[in-house]
Amino acid sequence: MNFDYKALIDKVFSKNFWPRILIMVFGALLLAINYNLFLFPNSLVTGGTSGIATILYHVFGITPATFIFICNIVLVILSFILLGPRNTGFTIVGSILYPLFVSLTEPICSILSSKLVIDNFMMTALISGFMLGTGNGFIYKAGFTTGGSDIMIQILCKYVKIPNGISSFIINIIIIGAGGIFFGINKVLYATLIIIINSMLIDKIMLGISDSKMFYISTKKPDAIKKFISEMNTGYTLLKTEGGYSKEDNELIMCVIRTSDYYMFKNVVEEIDPHAFFIISDCYEVYGGHHKQKFPFI
Repeated sequence: MNFDYKALIDKVFSKNFWPRILIMVFGALLLAINYNLFLFPNSLVTGGTSGIATILYHVFGITPATFIFICNIVLVILSFILLGPRNTGFTIVGSILYPLFVSLTEPICSILSSKLVIDNFMMTALISGFMLGTGNGFIYKAGFTTGGSDIMIQILCKYVKIPNGISSFIINIIIIGAGGIFFGINKVLYATLIIIINSMLIDKIMLGISDSKMFYISTKKPDAIKKFISEMNTGYTLLKTEGGYSKEDNELIMCVIRTSDYYMFKNVVEEIDPHAFFIISDCYEVYGGHHKQKFPFI
């Protein structure tokens, strides 16, 4: 059967369009407030066009919102030319909203920053990292980006053939390094902490908190373990395998267990077969199967 993959992608991204736009708006607003309230006043450069804007204001006095807007528009045009309209479509909304919100929230954030004095700079970094990760997490979860360095990363990936992670690392390390030159090494360390928190929160928001564990079990007592799994009111899948060393045919039992049952299940399997070999990994979402569990709001 042949599939029109472009049509399928369009169908996926057209689902829940307006709710996703609202999530995008919330995320962009949160990022703008974080920038005006914590990053910009404390000269914290965490990469991206916002980081460049902080440096340029310090050197040339250029208004951050103005620079971010102009830079984003130029990058959107480049994206349209080099990456095509489909990829560009996911960045246009964020590229406009983010600098707009930076401009609109700047007056009230200036008032708040003068009253919201946090003596512990570590606490400032923690709060900023939480807001940055939450904002970015919601934006990415909704299927959008705020443009800027994300576009530069995609262009590098496509035309210089540098992997996404390395492209992101190169661009952001240059920007953060420049921030270190102008604002000192201490600010780089705090910015690094913010980036780490940001990355962790993005993963949690994108994937969710793992409420299940996936087990792959190779055992000489498969019937006993399969019976035990069935008694736990969950299902399992049998995978035919061949030992790489022994060349023996075998079965691999795959099943998903609630995290709350992890300790009990692992130890019962070991009691049934002390020589069992198993691999355990986090499982973020489970659809269908014998034991179906899906929250309606996720």
